[in-house]
Parts: sequence; C-alpha cells; structure tokens
Amino acid sequence: MNIESRLAQIGSQEDPRTGAVNYPIYLSTAFRHPRLGQSTGFDYSRTKSPTRSVLEQAAAELESGDGGFACSSGMAALTTIFALFGQGDHLIVSLDLYGGTYRLLEQILSRFGITASYADTNDIEAMEKLCTPGTKAVLIETPTNPLMMITDLEKVSSWAKSKGYLTIVDNTLLTPFLQRPIELGADIVIHSATKYLGGHNDVLAGLIVTKGEELTKQMAFLHNSLGAVLGAQDSFMLMRGMKTLALRMERHEYNSVKIAEWLKGHPAIEEVYHPGLPHHPGYELQKKQSSGNTGIFSFRMKDARTVEPILRHLKLIAFAESLGGVESLLTYPAIQTHADIPEDIRKKVGVDDRLLRFSVGIEHVEDLITDLGGAIDAALQEIEGV
Repeated sequence: MNIESRLAQIGSQEDPRTGAVNYPIYLSTAFRHPRLGQSTGFDYSRTKSPTRSVLEQAAAELESGDGGFACSSGMAALTTIFALFGQGDHLIVSLDLYGGTYRLLEQILSRFGITASYADTNDIEAMEKLCTPGTKAVLIETPTNPLMMITDLEKVSSWAKSKGYLTIVDNTLLTPFLQRPIELGADIVIHSATKYLGGHNDVLAGLIVTKGEELTKQMAFLHNSLGAVLGAQDSFMLMRGMKTLALRMERHEYNSVKIAEWLKGHPAIEEVYHPGLPHHPGYELQKKQSSGNTGIFSFRMKDARTVEPILRHLKLIAFAESLGGVESLLTYPAIQTHADIPEDIRKKVGVDDRLLRFSVGIEHVEDLITDLGGAIDAALQEIEGV
C-alpha cells in the first residue's frame, strides 16, 4: 500500500468493536485485570496505553522499523535515546546541529560522563579521527538545521556498522513521507513530532523508531523507566495531524522551492540554502536518498542591519521559534534556536547574525512572496535612510 493511503488510514481499522474511523482517546491510566496472573495487555498507561499504542505501531510501520515509542517532546525522545549510553561513552554528532541537542549534550549529559565530538558527517576521514575506544554511536541530522547540509546515509550507516556503532538519524525535517533512514541502514530514527508530523503547531510530541529485536527491547525498557511518554489526548492529535502529512508536505515543498528560487535572485540576499535548488552541494544526494524536499530552508542577508526591520515588517508570516506547521514562520537562529551554541562555534558553521530560517507553510505562495518581499523592501528603505 502506498504511503499516502497508510497515512490517511492511521487508526481507522484498529477499533473493530465499534468501527470507529478515528481511534478513540483512552484517558484511563489504570486497567482492570481479568483475574490474578492475567492482563488485557494494558496494565498502566506509562508502560502501554491503547491510543498511544496505535500511534507507535503506525510510526514503526511508516519508518520500516520494529518498534515505535511516543514521547512527550522531541527532546524527551532524544533524552530517552541518550539513556542507552553511560559514563565514558562518546558520540560523533553532526556539526550543524539544533541548539537544543547541543545544550543537552554539553550542559547535561556531559555531567554524566557522556561526551560528543562534532563533524561533517559526510567526511568519513574526519569522523575516523574523532573515534575513541568509548565511541558508541553517530547522530546525524539530514538535512541539518538550519543550513540544510545533506549526509549520505547509506555511506555513514555502513561505516558505523563496520565500527560497531549505532546510527541515529533525526528525520524531523523530511518525515517518513520523503525519507526512511532505516531503509538506508540506520538503527534508530527520531522525530520532533511537534513539527511536520503534527503539522498544526498545537501538539508537543516526539517519536522514536528502532530496528532490531534487542535494540527495540532496550528502548522499550528505557521508555517505560524514564516515563517521558505521550498522553492519550496528544497521541490522538498527532495521529490526526499525520493523516494529512502527504498533502501538507507536497504543498510545503512546492511553496519553499518557489520562494527559494525567488530569493536566489534578490539583490539583498547573499545566499540561499535549499537542497531543492540545483546549486546546493547536496542536491544530487538529496534526490538519491529521498523522494522530495522539506518546507524549511535558510537564507543569508547581505547586511545584518536588515534583519530586525524585516522581522518587524512581516504581516502574514509570523516571527516565531518553531517549524513544520501549516502557518509560515520566520526564525532568527542566532538568538532563538541556536542561542545555546557558543558564538564562535555558531559562526564557524555559518549561523551568524545575517542568517534567517524560513519554515514555509501552506498558504498561497504569492501571498508569502508579497509579504516577505514587502518586509525586505521596507527594511532596505530604513537602513538606506540611516
């Protein structure tokens, strides 16, 4: 069955007793035992709950994994994964990294003796030099956030497997509709499901998908033991959002490519970072390992003075700190999503005071171009008058 149909039918055939097309929200945290030593399969909702189980099964199937685990946020999902590791363990991580992941690694996990090194994950030689006796895994964002760097998942997964390392892939930006890292060799896939999977800026959630019986058992133990699980109401809302994922991603991609092409020719723009544009260094690789592009990209202004007035003059597009929803959002990574990364590291990667990140929604593309174009024009007029 095609993925569009699988998405639309999430939970629609899981309640044969009533025939409910939308799987019910079971708010109960406790479940009766038929008799001593017997269970319905549900005992306590932290361990397993009916509504969450339907979501988790759908996530595992969509990502071609063996187990799915729904968490209370993307960071909760990442923390649950990191609990696989302990004192003395070391991770190799994508250089262009979401600031929240960097904060978790450097300010929290480091206190427990878990260390990380950062690398261009397409450079196997550079990663080889970072390996230590304690290295246990590679964590990859592809595309990265916010500079949209693309990693060859088959190549890196094969290298990691040869070293005995786990390959963990953040698939938030592409979703299983466009990219399925487990099919390319990954062991674990993570999503900030708050973003494209939920799609409406109204649910906070994270998803983990694992491949392999032993790894899936380990993750089930950690998921239950740490307890950062997703509630029934949010599980229902996430499934509702995922039903329209295919339609939304198609519109996100169409709009983002059109706007990126328009920005590419704008005299106030220095560079546009979108893997759907032929000049992008990861353009061919992206076409090889995914079936399309996400709706997020970044662009760099020529003059840092234009940033503040651009954000102030937006009318339709919101200046806000998230991505993946139906509404368009413009983010300033240097002071928002990547503020916890030290300035020298940010600037070395390219997250400077001229970079803006655009999460393109599903509005009419001409309205978005008109709004952004008007804000840029107003900003230029302001700085020229200085």
